[in-house]
Amino acid sequence: MSRIKLLLDVVNDMESLTKSLRTLANAIASDEPSIESEEKPSTQETQEVKPVAKTISVEDGRAVLTPISQSGKTAQVKALLFKHGANRLSDIDPSEYESLLADAEVLANG
Repeated sequence: MSRIKLLLDVVNDMESLTKSLRTLANAIASDEPSIESEEKPSTQETQEVKPVAKTISVEDGRAVLTPISQSGKTAQVKALLFKHGANRLSDIDPSEYESLLADAEVLANG
């Protein structure tokens, strides 16, 4: 793989990380109580806590797939990537990450 291509992959990964960090910061900021709400006694019942779906990133995929590939299952990992619509992890649609990681877990355990 050329150095330029590797550099572009790093840039794409950094952009993805930036987006994830921005989303995390916004989620944390929206959960912090304001000063006004701390001063006023709460008369409302406890609100139902909704679970926040974890956003799966390309880095999460790499963290799972790299050890599987290094354990001698490179061909199977490539087949998984192809099954999910790409030849490389960075080319896979993020909506496929959850399914990809589920398939990778089966591959790692089987």
